[in-house]
Amino acid sequence: MKNTTKKICINAIGIALFVVLTMCVQVPVFENYYICLGYVVMALYCYMFGPVSGSVVGCVGTILYCVLTGGLNGMPGWTLGNLAIGIMFGVTCKMTSKINNHVLRYIILSAVIILSTAIGILGIKSVMEVILYAHPFWIRVAKNMPAFIADIVILIIGLPVCTGLAPTLRKQLHL
Repeated sequence: MKNTTKKICINAIGIALFVVLTMCVQVPVFENYYICLGYVVMALYCYMFGPVSGSVVGCVGTILYCVLTGGLNGMPGWTLGNLAIGIMFGVTCKMTSKINNHVLRYIILSAVIILSTAIGILGIKSVMEVILYAHPFWIRVAKNMPAFIADIVILIIGLPVCTGLAPTLRKQLHL
């Protein structure tokens, strides 16, 4: 299989996993928000394959999820927010891949998760909703705070999943 075809197939698997985990495993944490386990897949793809694959999985996965569930209202904000998270987290995963101190790497990755999620969810998603719904920015930020907290939690919890699965997946996928 050509390298390009393999990358497309691997990303398609990630997108499918993102959608399935988002649709099938919904753990409610706040009034109208649940923990999205699709973010674990996005984190894994950022960790293993870099910012492009992680962003593609997060963005296309969000679009497909929204189309399948009829939740198109939040799609632009979620998609662009995931793009920011995927790029920042994926770049940091690549930059820190040579750090042998796992605790230091987890601290750096956790800090970037918090920063990128703040930019993606509290910033970009809120701005998109201000544009779409003409609500005041501070109201959108307040409404997006539960998503921000839940996404940080699932992404940070997903870090050990990434480090645990990456070696096995690299071996299975012949990377």
